[in-house]
Amino acid sequence: MKIALGGDHAGYQYKGMVKEQLEALGHEVKDFGPFSEASVDYPDYVHPLSTAVENKEYELGILLCGSGNGVAITANKHAGIRAALCWQKELAELARSHNNANVLCVPARFVSEEVAREMVEAFLTTPFEGGRHQTRVDKIACA
Repeated sequence: MKIALGGDHAGYQYKGMVKEQLEALGHEVKDFGPFSEASVDYPDYVHPLSTAVENKEYELGILLCGSGNGVAITANKHAGIRAALCWQKELAELARSHNNANVLCVPARFVSEEVAREMVEAFLTTPFEGGRHQTRVDKIACA
């Protein structure tokens, strides 16, 4: 799979860990930044990542920041993005299976590295159920 990866300075270390995890699983990864722990404005990284996922250049996106809130809010400004803030594996599974989420938002200051890895794996491997959930997903976008 082609995966877009990004976040902010608070998620920088976890982003490196997730990048290694994804590459070890054979995925193609594009790191949208940031590229250090220096303080940054997360929208500068989230908007390009979201545009790339929205344009189907990447199948899924993963954003890591301190709380996960800022990146989720920013990503969800894009009409074709369904970004889910998750803090446990089961939420990542439901985000994919029920909401067809295409961007996972990880709150690096509030989950362990192990939980972050589990969420990433669940997000990548859980299929969208479709059916009654598709009807609901079709009603999300404002048009």
